[in-house]
Amino acid sequence: MGIKDWKKHERPREKLLKHGASSLSLPELLAILLRSGTADHSAVDLAGKILQHIHFDLSRLEKLNPEKLKSFKGIGDAKAAVLTAAFELSRRRALQQNHETVIKINSANDAYNILKPYFDGLDREEFRVLLLRKGKKIDVIQAGIGGLDFSLVDLRIFWRNVLNSGATEIIVAHNHPSGNLHPSRTDIDLTRKIYNAGKLLQIRLIDHLIITSAGFLSIIDKIEP
Repeated sequence: MGIKDWKKHERPREKLLKHGASSLSLPELLAILLRSGTADHSAVDLAGKILQHIHFDLSRLEKLNPEKLKSFKGIGDAKAAVLTAAFELSRRRALQQNHETVIKINSANDAYNILKPYFDGLDREEFRVLLLRKGKKIDVIQAGIGGLDFSLVDLRIFWRNVLNSGATEIIVAHNHPSGNLHPSRTDIDLTRKIYNAGKLLQIRLIDHLIITSAGFLSIIDKIEP
């Protein structure tokens, strides 16, 4: 039975308008974006199937790119575009919040909270730099893009961008889409190169974080002083 056949007070859109978005279940919220289901399943049923596929883990929801979304029966280009746009709006809201206030970095956890939104939903490795001056955030810049299992960083471009920013300290980070928090030899070697060059340039490398959806690992202590 389609949603239009439900009692009016049970329909997701009507419930949202009358009682607020917080009154809806996850399938009902997703169904509003989908707008319609298939001949055999309502939009809520379709939403439920998607959520079951990701085990109701919302951090995995935004990782469903348009092609993956279209693998579900009932989702074509239009629905995939709407969902992808909604996920991107959520991601950008998190990034915008990070830029609205001057943030003092006191710990690796502070850095992780700032950097994590930049990596949410990515299925490839990226390398980013948190630029600091006197312990306060200036900006976050992208310094490398890799494939599924590697990250490419051109150190000449990396240091040019850092020097142009006026930063006096940096925290670098990259993600492991696989979820593995174990640093590779390449990760450690790159950290050492940045650390040593930073000493010559009088720009301190405070930390290097590996970030996954489950958490982070600091690897600065794995290099020789």
